[in-house]
Amino acid sequence: MGQESPYIRPHGPVQQLGDRGAYPTANPNSRAKRPGKKNGRGEMSRLDDIGKVDGWRCWLCDEAVDPDMSVNDARGPSIDSMSSRSKGKGKGKGTDSVFGSERLAHRGCNTKKGAVAPIVEWPRDLFVADPAAIITSAERLTRKRGSEAMGRCPTEADAVAAAGWLVDRMSRLAPNLHVESRIQAGGGQYLVVLTS
Repeated sequence: MGQESPYIRPHGPVQQLGDRGAYPTANPNSRAKRPGKKNGRGEMSRLDDIGKVDGWRCWLCDEAVDPDMSVNDARGPSIDSMSSRSKGKGKGKGTDSVFGSERLAHRGCNTKKGAVAPIVEWPRDLFVADPAAIITSAERLTRKRGSEAMGRCPTEADAVAAAGWLVDRMSRLAPNLHVESRIQAGGGQYLVVLTS
């Protein structure tokens, strides 16, 4: 057999330093990448900035995000690069998201740059029949302005509760979209309508 090396060769080029052994040397053609850095700015500081803007609430589930939780945990903080875009034909349309370019999300809620369609669920304690898709409705209200039927309720009290929740939720979901609610009675039901 051949002669074995007196040291274990690490990955990359090595430099022999006499009796001290061998150490990896830096490759002059490659840049050293620092963990957590992107474009010279700290990833964590960007996460902190976005977290402060969003009030440390997940833009999708509207629950609190713990800034101290590990980013690897499903309930930990992450930056959701917005993929839900207003789609349109023609020049200049479909380039900006209704909801902003980056929002705070739990890692488990994160849409992963379009791999998962964003969904905002209605609360289970609201009694709403035929609830509208909230993300789609917000996009339509931003694009077209006007009114959007959001759901039907069996009682006026249910409709008032649903309308109040929707206006509050929309204020955090799409901060630049200002909506008002109204309730239309008819056919023994109450229709909840949002207007932008």
